Amino acid sequence: MSQGGFEEFQMPEFRLPRFRGGLLRTIVLILVALIAVFSAFFTVGPEEIGVVLRFGDFVRTTDPGLHLKLPFGIETATKVPVQRQLKEEFGFRTLSAGVRTQYAERGYEGEANMLTGDLNAADVEWVVQYRIIDAYKFLFRVRNVRETFRAMSEAVMRRVVGDRTVNEVLTVGRQEIADVVEQQLQELCDQYETGIAVDQVVLQDVNPPDQVKASFNEVNQAQQERERLINEAQSEYNKVIPRARGEAEQTIQQARGYALERVNSAQGDSARFAALFAEYRRAPEVTRRRIYLETMRDVLPKTERKIIIDENLQGVLPLLNLDSGGVRTSGQGGQ
Repeated sequence: MSQGGFEEFQMPEFRLPRFRGGLLRTIVLILVALIAVFSAFFTVGPEEIGVVLRFGDFVRTTDPGLHLKLPFGIETATKVPVQRQLKEEFGFRTLSAGVRTQYAERGYEGEANMLTGDLNAADVEWVVQYRIIDAYKFLFRVRNVRETFRAMSEAVMRRVVGDRTVNEVLTVGRQEIADVVEQQLQELCDQYETGIAVDQVVLQDVNPPDQVKASFNEVNQAQQERERLINEAQSEYNKVIPRARGEAEQTIQQARGYALERVNSAQGDSARFAALFAEYRRAPEVTRRRIYLETMRDVLPKTERKIIIDENLQGVLPLLNLDSGGVRTSGQGGQ
């Protein structure tokens, strides 16, 4: 009992357990061993290749699968997707891919705005699909290789578009532009040793700027109307001119045929006359009589009435009924 009638209360004393030095060392060794195990193994995916660095210096590359490296950060592994097709988008970004892919274009107008060779403006959106073919060059030859690749793609596209007219960029020249950009971009990647192979360049969308789109559409409509009228005129020309040429050729051929016929007929008549003249010179009297008889043979059937009078006859009847109308004719000889 303490003074005042209260019993003195004392708090119990807590003490930490004391571990022996051997147990602590064992725990530390186990932790170090676990860290060593987890940091010594790494897995490379089926589409990747592993690049192993020792104190930041390139040592080797590894194929897909489970591999071992020196632990505690002595060796580090960087995985590079060499079998995967990658892409870079310019002038837009894909928000979500699917059946109805959503795109975002705001904030990327600077990438798409370009000046054509005829000093017109165009909004060109395109996609570059590429693969990594050399992991060492991709990681160590160029600093910030992705940004450098995007800068090269944009520079090549602007140069190719600047060499063509706006009509070529918007219409018939799109595939040619994509092919030329792909070729020149690959040459630039090889020159810089980026380790990148360009698979394809696709012009996603090419339009005039929004500020001039209405005027540009009016110009296109006028050009289309002009082309339509030219095509209609050409069609009419193709129908009329060949027909006129055919008729002219037909007339020429008919004239040539008629001329040939007249020449041949004249030559035949001339040959016939020459033959008759030769026969006439041989027997004039016989030929003269034959010609007379042949002529009368052709003439007499064409007359309706014929009066044949013998030249030795001394007189004729005083009345000769020549027609059914009772016309009377009288005369002396030769009538």
